Order: sequence, then structure tokens, then C-alpha cells
Amino acid sequence: MSKTQGSSHDGATAAVMSAANEAVTTATLPTTAAPSVRAVSVSFVLNGREVTWEGDPSAKLLDVLRDDLRLTGVKCGCREGECGACSILLDGVLVNSCMVAAGRVGGTEVTTIEGYCTTERFKVLDATFARRSAVQCGYCIPGMVLAAEALLSANPHPTEEEVRTGISGNLCRCTGYNAIVDAILDASKEGEGLW
Repeated sequence: MSKTQGSSHDGATAAVMSAANEAVTTATLPTTAAPSVRAVSVSFVLNGREVTWEGDPSAKLLDVLRDDLRLTGVKCGCREGECGACSILLDGVLVNSCMVAAGRVGGTEVTTIEGYCTTERFKVLDATFARRSAVQCGYCIPGMVLAAEALLSANPHPTEEEVRTGISGNLCRCTGYNAIVDAILDASKEGEGLW
């Protein structure tokens, strides 16, 4: 997310996206299978690109995304599906990647914040989060933004209560949620027609 002091994030976002895309498309993906576990190949669409990963099918998707594919926008918070820091979109549905076995994503479409930040919808959320000072430490924000996307995709004109329910699976220890809720409500108006 951009800082509220007016600094531009476009260069930083472009650099992060370029590095992430380069790592995903050119790296030989490591095998994370334990010696006693039979490795499998899993092909899926990741942020718009077809990838194949080989490893232990019971590995947490969180670990595959962060450690093997170097997509560090997916945060590790609790490893129990409680905090939402590891949220991703799996076939458009918000899920906690710490609760998904890597073997389950074969044939699916996975979107992380790195892929989502290239969209027009992200630009609207980025602007409203910045304007409302909804970002403090930033740790929860990738998951919170994807929760906002999932909510607005299903309900482009939510009420405040619906926004609070929509982000209830994502914990934020800094903002008290009001600024985040206001930013999502603003985005629903400013992004008219995008969702």
C-alpha cells in the first residue's frame, strides 16, 4: 500500500512484481517433500501464469507460496486459519493458505496480493486505504485487501455491517478496523462498475 505522506509506490510495486514474476517463471521449483513422502507435481495458475510445483502434497500452500515461489506478500501469522494474514483467492474465493494442502490446488487459479496489485480494482483500494490511513504496520494489509476484493466481488455495495462481517476473518492489531472499514466503503463508491 502507498504511504499517506504522498510518496509514490508505483516504482516499488513494479520492482516487486518484476522480481516475483521472474522468480516464479525462471526458477527451478524446489522439492519440499520429505524423504519418506512421495513428491507429486501440481500444476495451477498463479497470478495469471501457469506454474508447476513438485513436492509433498500435504505441504501447506502458505509455505509453498512463501518459501518455494518467493511470494512474500502472503504473510505467516498463526498457521491455524485464525488471523487471515495468509489470505489468498483460490478460484476467486478467499481462503487462508495455511489451511490448504498444496496438492489440493492442482487445476485451480491462485491469486496472491502480488498478482492482485496489478489490477484496476487494487488501485482503487490502494488509494482509499492510503487516504483513510488504514495501513499502519502493514502486516495484515495483503490479506485485508484480498478480503475486501472477495467482499466487493460478491457485494459491490456493502453496508458497514457487511464490511465488518466480510473482513472478520482478518485480524489487525493496529488500526481498530474503523479506517479499514471506511476505506472499503469508499472503494465501493469510487470503484463503481469495477466490482
